[in-house]
Amino acid sequence: MRKKEESMPDDGLVTIRSAHSARDTIARVEAELDAKGVTVFAKIDHAAGASAAGLPLRPTTLLIFGGARAGTPLMQDNQRVGIDLPLKALVWEDGLGSVWLTYNDPAWIAQRHALDAPSEPLVQAMSAMLAAVARNATEAGPDSRE
Repeated sequence: MRKKEESMPDDGLVTIRSAHSARDTIARVEAELDAKGVTVFAKIDHAAGASAAGLPLRPTTLLIFGGARAGTPLMQDNQRVGIDLPLKALVWEDGLGSVWLTYNDPAWIAQRHALDAPSEPLVQAMSAMLAAVARNATEAGPDSRE
């Protein structure tokens, strides 16, 4: 398991260590998305589901979020990109108690679906937005918000 790294790329995934608990990181991601006008469509608490099935699982919560103005043009470029949209972020705790935020890099999604050049500015904007949300949600400072 990745114990000492603060962030790590992993085949299209971006993973960043959080300075906060899983619960606080989730709340901070939700607040950052709300501040940017991004809709959270669902929050899936995998640990609660595991517990209901009598199985242990450290905190693991998936947030599903996005907006039609950003996602629709990408699907107009290649409808199959809808398999990767809306965007997702996973907040999880490792075996050592470190909390991490993982999300799909929009540039990786664009490459995966061979999106055309006209989609590039939108993909770059999505990448920048996600990086800002991740940074602001995981950093220790009280005023980390952009």
